[in-house]
Amino acid sequence: MKISTTSLEGVLVLEPTVFPDARGLFFESFNARAFREATGVDADFVQDNQSHSVANVLRGIHYQLVRPQGKLVRVVSGRIFDVAVDLRRSSTAFGRWFGVELSADNRRQLWVPPGFGHAFLALGGPADVLYKTTEYWYGQHDRAVLWSDPAIGIAWPLSGAPIVSDKDAAAPSLARAELFD
Repeated sequence: MKISTTSLEGVLVLEPTVFPDARGLFFESFNARAFREATGVDADFVQDNQSHSVANVLRGIHYQLVRPQGKLVRVVSGRIFDVAVDLRRSSTAFGRWFGVELSADNRRQLWVPPGFGHAFLALGGPADVLYKTTEYWYGQHDRAVLWSDPAIGIAWPLSGAPIVSDKDAAAPSLARAELFD
């Protein structure tokens, strides 16, 4: 597994070792021991989530204020622009973002630690996204920050207006959101 650090401390891009042959290919999409040894993160994943999004769907910026979740995100079909946003007020990187294209073809994964918001945009067609979380989902602690907040300034690779949920369209700005200390 190849690990790449990003401009946000703790946010990592993982690329599995792929074994191709005449039949196709094989790779481990997750191995707890290899993940821990490569990243230094001892994550206890408790829930797997999967979403299907049509082209130009934008989901996020989501986070769980109480019982925050770490997320290991990958794409099983299609491609997305995946984003992590530092939502820790005490962080020197507060409000900064990192984005990377994840696809079924490049097999990259993004590790989004607790304390960060997560969002993604489906690029060019439908995308199936699978992500492991380190904490269960609790609706009463679920929060969002406006995906288009200029204070964050995410450079979304949009082709037209994105398709967003009512929740995401009405999300507060970074300045008004409940955030991590």
